[in-house]
Formats: sequence, C-alpha cells, structure tokens
Amino acid sequence: MSRTGKKSSSDGETTPQAPLVNESIKGSKSRFPKAGSRKESIDPKTTDSQPQDKTPKTIFLDTAALLPSLPDLEKLDISWNDVIGGNLHVLTQQMHRVSKLKILRLSSCRLTADDVRALGEALKVLPELEELNLSWNSKVGGNLPLILQTLQEGSKIQTLELVDCTLTSEDGVFVGQLLPRLQKLEVLDLSINRNISGSLNSIAHGLKSTPNLKVLKLHSCGLSQKSVKLLDAAFRYLCELRTLDLSCNKELGGGFEDTAGLATLEHLEGLDLRQCSLTADDVLSLTQVIPLLSSLQELDLSANKEMGSYSENLLSRLRFLPVLKSLIISNCALKCETFTALAEASIHLPALKVINLSWNKCIGGNLKLLLETLKLSMSLQVLRLSSCSLVTEDMTLLVSVIQTGHLVRLQKLDLSYNDGICEAGWTIFCQNLWLLKELTELDISLRPSTFRKCGQWFRHLLSAVTKLPKITEVGMKRWLLPVSQEEELQGFDQDHRSSIHFDHGGFQ
Repeated sequence: MSRTGKKSSSDGETTPQAPLVNESIKGSKSRFPKAGSRKESIDPKTTDSQPQDKTPKTIFLDTAALLPSLPDLEKLDISWNDVIGGNLHVLTQQMHRVSKLKILRLSSCRLTADDVRALGEALKVLPELEELNLSWNSKVGGNLPLILQTLQEGSKIQTLELVDCTLTSEDGVFVGQLLPRLQKLEVLDLSINRNISGSLNSIAHGLKSTPNLKVLKLHSCGLSQKSVKLLDAAFRYLCELRTLDLSCNKELGGGFEDTAGLATLEHLEGLDLRQCSLTADDVLSLTQVIPLLSSLQELDLSANKEMGSYSENLLSRLRFLPVLKSLIISNCALKCETFTALAEASIHLPALKVINLSWNKCIGGNLKLLLETLKLSMSLQVLRLSSCSLVTEDMTLLVSVIQTGHLVRLQKLDLSYNDGICEAGWTIFCQNLWLLKELTELDISLRPSTFRKCGQWFRHLLSAVTKLPKITEVGMKRWLLPVSQEEELQGFDQDHRSSIHFDHGGFQ
C-alpha cells in the first residue's frame, strides 16, 4: 500500500477538482503497514497495487477497516468520494483507533446532517488534529457548531478550510466566537459562503485573536464596503499574514477609501483583489498602501475596469515592490497612459515570473512599451496577452526578444484571441518558436466568433514543436486545417501521441 498522500494545493485556488477515486485498497492484512511505522497516511486516490473491480463504496469500507491497524496514522484524505455521504459513521466509529491523526480531509463527500453529527463526536478523540478540510459539503452549513464546538482552548488546529459549505450567518457568528480558541490557526478559508457577510463583524472581531494567521481567504463571500472597514480594523492584529484573498466580492467597491490597517501587513506576500469593483477612490487609497507592502510577491487586480482610467499613479508605484513575482492586471480596460505607466514601472521588477495583461486592447500596437521589461525579466515563466488586439508589428517585436535569448525560461505563452495578426506575423513567430526550450504550453486560438484557415506557418509550428522538449499543450482552436495539413498533424500525432496534445478547431 502506498503511503504517499495527495499533494496539497499551493496555488490558492478554491475551484473544486474532478473526483479522482477509481481504485480500492487491497484487503489483505499482509500488505498493511506495521503498527509501529511513523507518518503513515491513507489516500485511496493514489494507493497502488490495487484491483480494479471494487466499487467506490467498497473502497471506503476497506479504508475504514484499515484504521485499527494504523495506530500511528497522521494523514487521512478521502475527499471527492460521493459514497461517503450517509456512511461516514462507519469511519468515525474507528476514529479512536487513530488518535494521532493530524490531517483530515473530507472535501466534496456529500456529507449528510447525520454525518456532520458523527464527525463532531469523532473530533473529540483527535487531540492532535492540525488540519481539517470540509469544503464543498453543503450540509455543513447550518450545522457547523455540531462539528467544531468540541474544539477547546489550546486546540492544535492550524488549517481550517470550509469552502462552499453553504455557511449561514449564524455559522459566521460561531466562527467569530471560535477563533479565539484557535491560537495556532495559520490558514482560514471561508470562500464561496455568501451568507457570512452579515456576520463579518463577529468574524473580524475573532480574527483579532489569531496572531499566527498567515492565510485568509474570503473569495466570493458577498462582502460589502462595510466589510472592508471591519476587516481593516482586524488587520492591525494579523502581523504574520502572508496571503489575503478578497477576490470576487463585487460589492466591495468604495470600501478601500481608508485602509490604514492594510498598510500594516508588512509581511504580506499575496494580495488578490480581482473583480472587486474598485472605484477611483479605492485606487487612490491603494496607491498609498500598496507601495508600503514591500514583501508583496503576488498581486492580482484583474477585472476592475474602472482602473483603466484612474490607475496611472498606482501602476507607476509598483516599482517599489522589489520582490514582486506575479502581476495580473487582465481585463482592466487600461488606457494608453496607464499602460505606459505600468510598462515603465515593470522595468524595475526583475523578479517577475508571471505577467498577465490579457483583455486590455490598448496593448495592440504598443507592445514595444514592454520591450525593456521583456529583456530584463530573465526569470519570466508565464506571459499572457490574450485578446490584446495584437498586430503583426507586435509579433515581430516579440520575436526579436525571443531571438536575443531574453525569454529563455518562458514556460507558458498565451497569444490567443488576437485575430489581427496576419499570416506573416504567425510565420515569423512559428519560425522562431523553437528557441523557447522551456515552453510547456502555447495558446494561439482564435476568438469564438472567428474561423480561419491555417497558412503555411502551420508547418513551421509542427517543426518547432518537435524541437521543444517540454511542450505538452498547443491550443489552436478555430484554426481550420485543410486535408494536407490534417494529414501532417495525424502523422505528427502518431509520432508524439504520448507527450503533446493539439487542441485544434477541426478539419476543413
């Protein structure tokens, strides 16, 4: 039996993944780990040497049967198992056998109200628990106290994830009251629970008693202008905060006009304010605050369209973020003057690994403003310029940078939805594509309303791809392939079937 658990996500995403369980744990006791082994874990999704003829429910029952043989078990991840719903008691009845458990993940298990009650009882016998993930279980909402009321002062919980659990306002009040007991809490994710906005006063008050908190995620929680004020008052107490995600709260606009507390987060490394309806006054306030966050490594201001007219000063001050690695300002309706300010500031950001400026039309014909940045950012790994109205002149400029070796570490390049590039532009690009030896993903798809025939550049593309040792994905949706090019691609697929996927628009 494999003892390797699923690698936990580090990218901050709160989007659910597809279920992965399709194997079962073999029931032979001869394959069980010895009782004295340390740091054992169960993850049915990655367990090897298992027959393929057992049902998911049998897998779950086998997992429960394992527990008495694993007294030193520290990690149990049985997420994305629909069959657990209504059957969790089979597992919780054995929890006292694994009292050293530190990590318990039950996300997307369709837990019922009875499961929730059973889990609450089980947590009483898990004094070493450090991580609990119940995300994407709607029945947790309205029943959260039944699960967590046993957590007492001195609890060792460090990570609590309750994403999309249909939490109620009452649950939010309970969380606020619970937080002072969780002195070791480092990660709190309450994302996609829109009803907790009404109890944010309680949550913010509780946050003042979590001095070790490093990650706070409130993505898509229906937060308002008032919410920002409440949180800002709590920020002064969160000296260790590293990641703050307030994204996709469209009612936040206007709430950042006075955010002195945000400026005190001197260790903040990631700030996500995408799709928050930032106003001109918000931008003015952030212009004063963001340059003070000198530890900032990731900044996402995407989908705040009013920024396009008011962010010139803000973007120019990004130069004061010396360790910034990821800058995402897609779909912000940038104007020529704001893009110019951004381009001039980006010259002072040598650590940049990710630049995403997609859906800003002003970049078309003006990519030359980024020329110095593209030359100086030797560490750049991701460049996204989708739907930027790029023209052939921009492609020629990009190729010149590629030819001089300034993008040697580029791994992902998105040039999709730039239908204004003529065949000559695609040709010179594909002829030089082979120079990007680290490239793993390329997207040159056309916008959904456009279909065009591939030109002779397609042969150059195929030739280049054969010289790129790491590439796995080529997106070229809505490019139509005539019969001759279809045959070339089919031949290519036969030779590289296991390593490269062409996502094309179909055959003519």
